[in-house]
Amino acid sequence: MKEKTDISNFLDDSGKITRLSQKNRLRAEILRYLAGKFLNDRSYTEKEVNSICEEWHTFGDYFLLRRELIDSGYLCREPDGSRYWKPDSE
Repeated sequence: MKEKTDISNFLDDSGKITRLSQKNRLRAEILRYLAGKFLNDRSYTEKEVNSICEEWHTFGDYFLLRRELIDSGYLCREPDGSRYWKPDSE
């Protein structure tokens, strides 16, 4: 079993992300944590994705989080942005 990376230094007392790490391993773990806020087998609109990202961070850049989730493969999206979902492997 893979050892879980501690990201507590990047979360506030309520579990919201306060910043992203510059280190790839930590950044990936923070994004995995955020991706865990999305349900499997469910489609989301861009507005819903933005709302979930907004709810789970404190630094005011949900656009960055949405883009990072997609670029890292934790979320998928239609080319026109009409639908977002978690990949089956997550």
